Amino acid sequence: MASSAPASNSAAAPVSPAKAWISAFRPRTLPLALASIMMGGFLAAANGQFRGAVVGLAALTTILLQILSNLANDYGDSQNGADSVHREGPQRAVQSGAITPAQMKKAMVLFGALSFGAGIALLWVALGLSGLWVFLSFLVLGLSAIWAAVNYTAGSKPYGYAGLGDVSVFIFFGLVGVCGTYYLQTRQLPLAVLLPAAALGCFATAVLNVNNIRDIRSDELAGKITIPVRLGPARARRYHWLLLLLGFGCAVLYVALRYNTAQYSPWEWLFLLAAPLFFFNGRQVSQRQESMQLDPLLKQMAMSTLAFTLLFGLGQVL
Repeated sequence: MASSAPASNSAAAPVSPAKAWISAFRPRTLPLALASIMMGGFLAAANGQFRGAVVGLAALTTILLQILSNLANDYGDSQNGADSVHREGPQRAVQSGAITPAQMKKAMVLFGALSFGAGIALLWVALGLSGLWVFLSFLVLGLSAIWAAVNYTAGSKPYGYAGLGDVSVFIFFGLVGVCGTYYLQTRQLPLAVLLPAAALGCFATAVLNVNNIRDIRSDELAGKITIPVRLGPARARRYHWLLLLLGFGCAVLYVALRYNTAQYSPWEWLFLLAAPLFFFNGRQVSQRQESMQLDPLLKQMAMSTLAFTLLFGLGQVL
């Protein structure tokens, strides 16, 4: 939680380096990052084409990219003023002084290299030497993911400060994560797969939206023009409902389109059990006006997305 006192307050209890780095990794964001990989794995398994090594390496690459993004976000917000005494969310590592900017930059380089290495291993296992153009296409996609992870709030022109974070999250946490994982296992990509991919993209964007509604005051003061800053608190909450409804609607449409096919099973509606979780989140985001009251809803939304992914995937496999 951000303190009303300066981050350099000497009365603050010292934090061990290990705890500071674990906190900077933001472990609670990792399940959400893995949801799209799980969805791609479930959809491939439903078609009898699950490849455990591919899914495992995709998960490793995603975890490393998410940690890289978290470190870059910590560094970038501290340098650009979004992490300040006005920030409502948890205090970050660079802001608090637990990790120096130089140390954070070195960690970013390390996790960028690890992400690249894991991505190359993923492409080698999934594609081998066949289809060089496919290999190169995914390589460019992987490099784009690394660029996006770093330049969200870091760099000379961070796109997160221009309100483009929602677009990036929708693409990488939804379309790229699900469709990429599915394709690397099956070597095909039916258009219908875009629907569950879009669903996860909407839900991941909703997590970001809760975060940005919470931080709307400090972001506005720092010149970080997120979607909630542009829309204002009231319309940002309506936008949140739109994301939830679109995400759930994509899942409903995917199953409905399969209704008269030989592959259809009533088990595919199992994901409807997650509907109360999203309704609760939407209602609480609408009702809670104090910034710090929204913080628990970040985890709740992320866990709701994970529950949806498990129920949807299980329904497909069954």
